[in-house]
Amino acid sequence: MLRRWSSPRTAIPGRARVNANCLDDSGLPADGRLRLLSFNIQVGINTGRYHHYLTRSWQHVLPHAGRAANLQRIGALLGEYDLVALQEADGGSLRSGYVNQVEHLAQLGAFPYWYQQLNRNLGRLAQHSNGLLSRLEPQSLEDHPLPGPSGRGAIVMRFGEGDDALIVVMMHLALGTRVRTRQLAYIRELVEGYRHCVLMGDMNTHAVDLLEHSPLRDLGLLAPQIEATFPSWQPQRCLDHILLSPSLTLERVRVLPQPISDHLPVAVEIRLPDCLTNPALPVPMVPAF
Repeated sequence: MLRRWSSPRTAIPGRARVNANCLDDSGLPADGRLRLLSFNIQVGINTGRYHHYLTRSWQHVLPHAGRAANLQRIGALLGEYDLVALQEADGGSLRSGYVNQVEHLAQLGAFPYWYQQLNRNLGRLAQHSNGLLSRLEPQSLEDHPLPGPSGRGAIVMRFGEGDDALIVVMMHLALGTRVRTRQLAYIRELVEGYRHCVLMGDMNTHAVDLLEHSPLRDLGLLAPQIEATFPSWQPQRCLDHILLSPSLTLERVRVLPQPISDHLPVAVEIRLPDCLTNPALPVPMVPAF
């Protein structure tokens, strides 16, 4: 079982949804490499200047014809990766034309497994969510509301078993330092004791803060990318990260020059230890339903 933090907030056991038509594409690449991507998609809004936050703010509430084309561009980009963390996705409401953007992007990218974490439910107006897209079937999945005001969450997945398990945490952290520190303390408890860890998402702070001044500082994590990711049209701040434990070999890291959202996507390619390559990771199975 994954660890819990002593807090009134409770983790919810989850299960990845299945795109049955894509199961033939699932599984770990034969060379043991895993391609990771983290992307804050801003509910499909294409923001290219600061004044767009004002002039296009209505798109956070109402549908917009250009959103579908923008999601097509995002879907084409995501298809190159094995495990994707999405932030600021909509789970199907008025503003998205009642399209679950996580499911839609899973279909566009031909991902066999996906999961939507609903963090702020505004009914028909908005379904603020994080998303998971994966070519590997998680052996366990948990949905964690994070400490602080409601609206922030983490998805925790386990691939493999026992001491050799890989733990992946996808998250969208708070803007404020005090609340973010509480959230990072919670996440630290979740991954404590595991050798192979990946933390990925929009963390709303810089790598130095995460690795040297936060509750993560004694975990020995590595931040392979330090390039700015926000704002996408003139990047000045490095807010989006994929943090790795030292047991995972870094092959490549990039901030993709794709100004589709107000954040740029971060891509990391790693080579897994032998104990985590097939057949240690689960063999995908056709669901019974």
